[in-house]
Parts: sequence; structure tokens; C-alpha cells
Amino acid sequence: MTEFLKSGDLARMSGISADTLRHYERIGVLQKPGRSQANYRLYPPEAVDRVRLIRNALSVGFSLDEVKKIVRVREQGGFPCRQVKALLEEKLGNLDREIAEMIEVRGQLRSLLEDWSHRLKQTPDGHPARLLEHLPVRKGDPHEDHRNRFNRRRSAGKRAG
Repeated sequence: MTEFLKSGDLARMSGISADTLRHYERIGVLQKPGRSQANYRLYPPEAVDRVRLIRNALSVGFSLDEVKKIVRVREQGGFPCRQVKALLEEKLGNLDREIAEMIEVRGQLRSLLEDWSHRLKQTPDGHPARLLEHLPVRKGDPHEDHRNRFNRRRSAGKRAG
């Protein structure tokens, strides 16, 4: 006779909560278990491996929806290995793009910090340096035209005054 696991036992063995197990059932990444006469959920022993697979996939960036699709292909007798590899390649490409963008932003922040340091050195104590007013205008900012007109007026006023 196969020894079935109650949800609390499976949750403890898998390092997750019983609520997470129920969530996995609801969305379809974990098959709904049988029930005992007392209406306890009873999972087969292989459910531990399924939950670990889900957790491991999530830990490298797969979404629950992606895991659901992969699991469904497996359950229908398919071999989703190439799709899994393609998904991971896509995730790596996205991560590389995000890293490149973050490196660019870091460079912009360093440059801005240098500019602000220079402005502060030239600003007498007790006077505002107006650092935020000298932030660069972001491309595609819907307020860009308004800020440019405002800054041009302020600059013209300083020259006249």
C-alpha cells in the first residue's frame, strides 16, 4: 500500500506552506490530491518531487504560468525540453538587457553626482543649489516641453536681472 502525505506533511517536506500547496493546486501546477474519509488532502509521495521541481523552476526565473504549461505538456506525454531551454534563453537575454540598462543608469547617476558636486562647490552656504531643477529631461517625458519652456524663462530672467 502506498503511503500518502497530508498537506501539512508535504508542505514541511517541501519547505513551503499548506496555503502555497493549495495555490499550486488552484492554478494547476500541482494535481488535486485525493481525500481521506475525514476529508484531508492526501498527496502521493511523488508530489514532493513535483513541488521541488516547481520551486526550483521559480528560483531560476520561471513563472508559475510557464511551469504550468511545461507540466501540462509533460502530463500529456510530451517532452517540453526545447521549449524550456528557449524560455531560459529568453530570460537570460532579458536579464542581459536589464543589466545593460542598469549600467547605463549607473553611469548617468555618477555623472549627475559629479555635476551636483560641482554646483554645490560653487553655491555659497545658505543659498539653494537647486539640484533637482537641473535634472536632465528624460526622453519621452510628457512634461518635457513644459519644463524646457520653464527653464528657458528662468534662464532669461536671470540674464535680464
